[in-house]
Amino acid sequence: MNKGKVYLVGAGPGAKDLISLRGQAVLKQAEAVIYDYLVDREALECVNPQAKLICCDQFDSQGKVNSAMVKFAKEGKLVVRLKNGDPFIFGRACEEIEALLKNQIEFEVIPGITAAAAAACFSGIPLTSRKISSSVIFVSGHEAKGKKVAIDWRSIAKNDTIVLYMGVKNIHSLSQQLIRNGKPAHTAVAAVSQAGRITQRVIVSTLGKIEEAVKKNKIIAPAIFIIGEVARLHKRFDWVKKNKRILFTGLSAKRFFLKGNYFHLPMVKIVPLDSYAHFDRYLRKIHDFNWIAFTSRYSVQYFFQRLTQIGFDARELQGIKIAAIGASTAARLKDFGIIADLIPEVESSKGLFAAFKRIDLKDKRIFLPHSDISDKGVAHGLQKLGAEVVGYVAYKNVATLNLPELDLAEFDEVIFTSPSGVRNFFKHYARPPQGVCIKCIGEVTRLQAEKLGLL
Repeated sequence: MNKGKVYLVGAGPGAKDLISLRGQAVLKQAEAVIYDYLVDREALECVNPQAKLICCDQFDSQGKVNSAMVKFAKEGKLVVRLKNGDPFIFGRACEEIEALLKNQIEFEVIPGITAAAAAACFSGIPLTSRKISSSVIFVSGHEAKGKKVAIDWRSIAKNDTIVLYMGVKNIHSLSQQLIRNGKPAHTAVAAVSQAGRITQRVIVSTLGKIEEAVKKNKIIAPAIFIIGEVARLHKRFDWVKKNKRILFTGLSAKRFFLKGNYFHLPMVKIVPLDSYAHFDRYLRKIHDFNWIAFTSRYSVQYFFQRLTQIGFDARELQGIKIAAIGASTAARLKDFGIIADLIPEVESSKGLFAAFKRIDLKDKRIFLPHSDISDKGVAHGLQKLGAEVVGYVAYKNVATLNLPELDLAEFDEVIFTSPSGVRNFFKHYARPPQGVCIKCIGEVTRLQAEKLGLL
């Protein structure tokens, strides 16, 4: 059997849009992905759905990680070893490459944003500055057993900027080493925990007091320590805190160049049905309908996915009128070559019903693909207008699990886009503290927020 190939891919600091385009492309084709336990689940969203996912926390040694990687490659699989940050910066890439070379397995390496760069950018602390720092050095807080040459702390202490990886547990001994070797105890130190994530925390102290500050502020791994005068720039350059902080709980993709920092934390997620047997039966007889009314971009997505799956395409819709509940749904239809015949002025169930009221629907048949928790008002309204409505579930809307613990006082505003998102938020986080502005998109969403006392 032909041997497979292994890609060592840097996942970056966690967010799915901070991995390289090349890394994403490889993940979409992988058949097996062995990922670090620190890799954020967001980074795995672009993985080929058929790929086997293995987290490294199930292995108790680096040797077993290597063995798994080699095993899959020898089976002829396309393997990704997904590593937090960058593979070649404290990523144990040497041991893994040695295993691949020993077994004559082809490999490639794709770089990632290393933790030091992420922590610096997301805390507003430049690692170098023309007037303050002309040198920077990365240092591991854990030395490998059996390493022949010990860390030269005297040489390290001479650098303008020092970045410590994996140092939370050893920060006392690490800070004392630097002080003993010439670094002044008053040197500024920033600890950046969970860099780039919604749970990021930053504290600034001094080398002599950093241990106490870490304990007091409960700084947890993964964390980066930036040591040097550049750490004092955090207060001035901290764009995360200086901008308005908005928690967006909807499913819409991130938008940029908006006022404020948008932290995207969807309260619901969209998943396919376990079986589309009944749904597909309607698609095979789609010509029996006069209208198809799409009430979300996801109804469009799953409708056309199934249409393609059964061997049809957009040509099957010839002669059928198409309605879209709003602009985003209409835009998604265009992705499949369809221009909506009806788009209401107001993007809502009521708006769609109002637009249909101007059309003669008597004895017309309307197919209405929707979610499992959709508002039944559209179907009932269309039936009152004389139409025969066949509504069928195209996808499921489920609550997001494993939500991070947040200090809601850190945000200025929370935006909701659906009643289910409001309910899941309230179940997990309860009511935000006073001073946090609550905004709702859509009347139904607003009513749900009022019912739970969020407004």
